[in-house]
Amino acid sequence: MREGVGMMHRWEEATLRLGSGLLAFAATMLLPAVAVARDAAPRNDLPQPYETTRDWGTLPAGMKWAAVTAVESAPGGVIYVIHRCFENSCIDRPEPPILKFDAQGRLLKAFGQGLFRFPHGATVDPQGNLWVTDLGSVFLAERGSGDNGGKIVKFDPDGKVLMTLGHDALGSTTDFLDQPNDIVVTRKGDFFVSESHSPGGKNNRVLKFSKDGKFIGQWGRKGSGPGEFSEPHSLALDSRGRLFVADRENNRIQIFSQDGKFLAQWHQFGRPSGIYIDGKDRLYVADSESSPVEGRNQDARIRRGIRIGSARTGRVDAFIEDAEAAEPRHSGAEGVGVDDQGNVYGAVVGRRMLERHVKRPKP
Repeated sequence: MREGVGMMHRWEEATLRLGSGLLAFAATMLLPAVAVARDAAPRNDLPQPYETTRDWGTLPAGMKWAAVTAVESAPGGVIYVIHRCFENSCIDRPEPPILKFDAQGRLLKAFGQGLFRFPHGATVDPQGNLWVTDLGSVFLAERGSGDNGGKIVKFDPDGKVLMTLGHDALGSTTDFLDQPNDIVVTRKGDFFVSESHSPGGKNNRVLKFSKDGKFIGQWGRKGSGPGEFSEPHSLALDSRGRLFVADRENNRIQIFSQDGKFLAQWHQFGRPSGIYIDGKDRLYVADSESSPVEGRNQDARIRRGIRIGSARTGRVDAFIEDAEAAEPRHSGAEGVGVDDQGNVYGAVVGRRMLERHVKRPKP
């Protein structure tokens, strides 16, 4: 799980308006990095101790995987998988974007129909409540598709909506969410949201809210310096409460305190699309975009896949290489999750599949 996150105050079918004009984080919070762990270049020659199964899980009758974007574990061996209904969008589609499985891959529940356009990130709190972000019509806004704004929806384990955060409009103030990529919740119940997905995303920021939904602060802007972002794609918290941000187009993870103080940056996990930290501070990072063809600040020397290491030291010790890592037309796992048995799940957008990686028994 992404830390042992705390319980939020419960809203029944409430829609919260993001507070505006409240305290913003000052630029002075971006202080020089402290000694956390050494930054390093990513490696491809790491042990690969996993065996891979594709298309794990029983889907509803007549349904196929669409673009799979997120995988999250929950108490009792539950696995939630988020996908984009049909191909790569849920707009005007009847298929459920949220699938709930048991540990054996049996479908327990499917829900969320009609609530999302472009579902993206997800997290689960200790009570088993599921939070899902919706980028909105991020790639369709220019076509005049109507309501384009992003939002976050919180569900209980039975699929009942507990809270909706955001508006059906775009914006850069704290009243609106513009391309919310991911969400993570602290032990106290405060939560963080990262924004800006497409290369043209405006905000490139991290926002912090209290457990009752009040805006606390924000930091970030487009750039490559400490505390700046270019597509902050995923979030996670370690056992010390440090916030890990997948700064994808800058090919790095940035680490912050919960008040926005910059602590470190790591490049050794590749070009991060998804981050997952388990209860032992094992860090799983999905690199879906590294390619033998350079572009968008990609390094052709880096193989895509899931790199695994320590959130405490930054040391990388295992690598699940993408099966088509040398094929530039494909993308690898974008989201990553881990169950209570240590099995690793990869959410693959481009090839529309779910991968399950099981550790090989030691000889």
